[in-house]
Amino acid sequence: MRTKKWDLPYILLFAALLIGSLVMFVPYLWMVLTSFKSNSEILTSSNHLLPQEPTLSGYRKVLGEVPFFRWFLNSLSTSAIVTVGAMFSSALAGYIFAKFRFRGKRLLFVVILATMMVPFQIVMVPTYIIISKLNLVNDLSAIVIPYLVSAFGIFLAKQFIEAIPNELIEAARMDGASEFRTFWSLVLPQIKPALSALAIFSFMASWNNYLWPLIILNEESKMTVPLALVFFNGQNVVNYNVVMSAAVLIMIPVVVIFLIFQKQFIKGLTMTGFK
Repeated sequence: MRTKKWDLPYILLFAALLIGSLVMFVPYLWMVLTSFKSNSEILTSSNHLLPQEPTLSGYRKVLGEVPFFRWFLNSLSTSAIVTVGAMFSSALAGYIFAKFRFRGKRLLFVVILATMMVPFQIVMVPTYIIISKLNLVNDLSAIVIPYLVSAFGIFLAKQFIEAIPNELIEAARMDGASEFRTFWSLVLPQIKPALSALAIFSFMASWNNYLWPLIILNEESKMTVPLALVFFNGQNVVNYNVVMSAAVLIMIPVVVIFLIFQKQFIKGLTMTGFK
């Protein structure tokens, strides 16, 4: 087994990465430790990183005094639907753009890529009008439908599917497989790294989406967790332990998703870099 030689460049690189990792980790550590402090301790003993008198009062207020589980389920269900929908639509469109020939294909793909350059604030009003015409204002489906198709996902899937040999797909067709069976059984397993990276990006974007739910949702029972975090900020101006406790609970699903897909995610990013 080969062992890495600890020469000076390697030590400097390792030290720089270690310092950078610690700098990025400290805010999360501070947030978790602060969630176990009382509000008076946060205000009076700001110099102590560790809680002097650990308490769960912040978590009790978050879980007991507001419908936090309802907001959590709203975010979890909508983010899961957006993630699955974006993965499927991106893979299917990527397969069509990569392996089929049709008139206007190049122009249509350029138009799809061009939508990536348009900020959401530009299309926010037209999107709201469409959702309003569909009578979906103040409905959870309104925060799902606009994100079921991802231009970045289509581009990513197309790049990976182009690397699949055409002979392999032709062999599947000659064996009698339908186009959807070829797509489902042959193409999808080959692009797992890309779909894993897309799943993490889509879930995080939907989970952290604040602006669109703020505009389209009115009732408190239909709020998502980013709105809930602002709710705690507004209703409990000085209760920082409540805000930190809610932030810790909100962060857990994103960490779990990353831990599940991390190997495929890193592999997908590496292969995307090569392309």
